[in-house]
Amino acid sequence: METVYRLLAALLALGALCEAEPMKFRDCGSTAGKIIQVDVTPCPTLPCVLHKGKSYAVNVTFTSKTSSQTSVAAVHGILSGVPIPFSIPNSDGCKSGIRCPIRNNQIYHYINYLPVKNEYPSIKVVVEWELKDENDKDLFCWRLPVQIAN
Repeated sequence: METVYRLLAALLALGALCEAEPMKFRDCGSTAGKIIQVDVTPCPTLPCVLHKGKSYAVNVTFTSKTSSQTSVAAVHGILSGVPIPFSIPNSDGCKSGIRCPIRNNQIYHYINYLPVKNEYPSIKVVVEWELKDENDKDLFCWRLPVQIAN
């Protein structure tokens, strides 16, 4: 079953790379890695307009500055400086396009989806996406302005 998930992740990555728009993101503390590129599909302009009931592909290319056996993702909407957790399909970075263990000075492609729930309010918010290593250090942390819409 894990092979099926890895194949699906690889196909999603290929599809995301073919259609993705490189985003102008803000790094928010990538101490254990360096972000090369953030792609959100579809999101042709900033702020990204995220429609309720839809899912958006996220592909982050980064270089690790450390080794780690694990990686865990967390996503928040920052509203008036307050982080509000967003759910994602899989918080395990090692099952999101990354083959663990993570090795120092290697390039990785993290792939996931951001589902926009119907119960989310229609507001402007900043999405913050972190991927932490086994020592709770950010392999990457980026922020992007979005508009949640019907």
